[in-house]
Amino acid sequence: MLSAKFLAFVFGSWLILMVLAIVNAGIREGFYSGFMDELAAHQASTVTLMVIIVLFTFLLLRLSGMELSAEQAVVMGVLWTLTTVAFEFLAGHYVFGNSWDALLAEYDILEGRLWLLIPATTLIAPYLIHRLL
Repeated sequence: MLSAKFLAFVFGSWLILMVLAIVNAGIREGFYSGFMDELAAHQASTVTLMVIIVLFTFLLLRLSGMELSAEQAVVMGVLWTLTTVAFEFLAGHYVFGNSWDALLAEYDILEGRLWLLIPATTLIAPYLIHRLL
């Protein structure tokens, strides 16, 4: 189940997702932020990234030739999510200098912050797409 090939597939595809997320953030900063306030730009960017995650997962599982079991699809989602959250907090704090409070504030749905939907989408996308295919 956790073969080297499977783990390479999971973490290699996560790296591609990371690049797509960075491009999405660049579009937010270069485009959305020009005509939306900061919160609305983050919300639009979050929804856009959710769509990207689902489309990427669909194309990945459809075109890669990797035939995953349902269990492997769940493991993929868990590993993608853990890696995403670890990267966000570790790089966010130690590389980009954000405070822990600022990083945690991104998860405050009651304040309109939708970032929690990204790890949720990352978690469930592989299994849902696996079931669809």
